[in-house]
Amino acid sequence: MFDVYAIRNDFPILSEKVGDKQLVYFDNGATAQKPQIVLDAITAYYSKYNANIHRGVHHLSQVATQAYEDARALIASCLGVSNSNEILFTKGTTDSINLVAFSFGELLKEGDEIIISAMEHHSNIVPWQMLCERKGCVLRVIPMFESGELDIEAYREMLSERTKLVAVTHISNALGTINPVKKMIDWAHSVGAKVLIDAAQSVQHMSVDVKDMDCDFLALSGHKVFGPTGVGILYGKEELLNQMPPYQGGGDMIATVTFEKTTYNTLPHKFEAGTPHIAGGICLGKAFEYIKTLDMGAIQKYESELLEYATGRLLEIEGMRIYGEAKNKTSVISFLIEGTHPYDVGTLLDKMGIAVRTGHHCTQPIMDFYKIPGTIRASFAFYNTKEEVDSMINALNRAVGMLK
Repeated sequence: MFDVYAIRNDFPILSEKVGDKQLVYFDNGATAQKPQIVLDAITAYYSKYNANIHRGVHHLSQVATQAYEDARALIASCLGVSNSNEILFTKGTTDSINLVAFSFGELLKEGDEIIISAMEHHSNIVPWQMLCERKGCVLRVIPMFESGELDIEAYREMLSERTKLVAVTHISNALGTINPVKKMIDWAHSVGAKVLIDAAQSVQHMSVDVKDMDCDFLALSGHKVFGPTGVGILYGKEELLNQMPPYQGGGDMIATVTFEKTTYNTLPHKFEAGTPHIAGGICLGKAFEYIKTLDMGAIQKYESELLEYATGRLLEIEGMRIYGEAKNKTSVISFLIEGTHPYDVGTLLDKMGIAVRTGHHCTQPIMDFYKIPGTIRASFAFYNTKEEVDSMINALNRAVGMLK
């Protein structure tokens, strides 16, 4: 049985206070909190075996290298990847998408089409716009319904032999919508297109198996899956990664260097120029190690119940409107309360110990679609509770009373 109160003991920050109020942390879509196993691993690396990796023959370097590569192998296993060379360490989802936009983008030509969706984070919009400007490619956008669900039939009609890449989010960070990515990947492959999945909001909420999904690329951020900031993962199929030129030049991504010519290293090092975030990679492995100890099926069930409970409680508030009512969604509620500004509500909630996010959530096209400047977003993790939801509702009622 899933025991949320036992799990909360693994996250020291959840016992913190904001002033004299108990912290209620509902900003997990922006960054998740860290379990003790990750915090201990950060200290252990810097205090016991801090050294640069891959290029040292001394003991500390070998220990650090082994830990870093063990983390890569563990993450590969957790994502259903049999070849750990297909797992690249990056700075995060944004860096991973930019890597693909540059390196895979070098394989594209004028007139080739890239498809994204109307609910993408800016990091899955801007790099493709830059690519289109650079290469003369065409960017197409899958439309969205008022419910916050994609028009899948419109997407199917967009696909053609001109489509070279589809880049779509697995779960919307602003709406919580879970997109039918497996179906979308199958359809894209039927016309020869490759697919990148933005999994920044999904791995922490459900089991993700890239081989079963059959995506060509998958990007995620460490800090959203209970690991450190400044580190992330790009999964790419080996055949594709071998075709793509390096994203950056420097140390460790080379085989030989002369002033006349440089040859490149094998995967994954070809895409990992310079000294990486060593502690970040090792500790991201520890975050995945922690996730492996949990029952993701039970977590999905619990988070679904929490989302349903929170939605019901929010709808009790007069003037409440929730944005994003997809039939298949998880762990995110974006809302506005009539007669209030989201920033004012968020500021008052903070005074009462409730951490939520306000603004456009790096999804300005979504806000433009709904003709609003932004929303209040409560985003949940498996360590949140119904009691915390009740605390938020009480705080919202107080905040609304102050503002109206």
